[in-house]
Amino acid sequence: MPRRFHAADELLPPASFIKRSLAIVYDGLISIAVLLVTTGIYTMITGWANGWVTSWDAPLQKAETGQLSGEPGLTFALFLVMYLFFAYFWTRVGQTLGMQVWRIRIENLDGTSVSWSQALRRYVTAAGVLFIALLAGYYLGSATLFLSVPAMVALFYPVNGLSVTDRVSESVVVSVVKKPKTD
Repeated sequence: MPRRFHAADELLPPASFIKRSLAIVYDGLISIAVLLVTTGIYTMITGWANGWVTSWDAPLQKAETGQLSGEPGLTFALFLVMYLFFAYFWTRVGQTLGMQVWRIRIENLDGTSVSWSQALRRYVTAAGVLFIALLAGYYLGSATLFLSVPAMVALFYPVNGLSVTDRVSESVVVSVVKKPKTD
């Protein structure tokens, strides 16, 4: 059952691009920590499963000799953990930790929390654009900055209060009004 943040007839102002950007930077730093912990846990589990527990030098030697290449299981685990991280906050309280700091929230137009499927659409849209920008940067070099930076800005820049991720997930990012203190 979706959580109601405010009355359906109450309209909150859309979040500005600056607040969105600052929340993305803040959440990006938290995401790095989550990814590091996930990678460590994944490495320990696969090391145990492959018998590297007695010698942790084996993965290092494989990496140095070029025998250890891309790990699709790790990539999937990182993608899944990041989705679960963001979707949990978006569906429960409508705010990640970075969004709480900058007082912005993701919600439906009627003031209820977004569903898991809306969070998935939002996450996949942002991840897809980021992946295409990184892939273009890898194959085409620094010239893609002229294409990828505007694409990333367009992804999150609100036009008429809605960004691309807002439109795809049928939700809106709003500025949360600070409640006055009651004594």
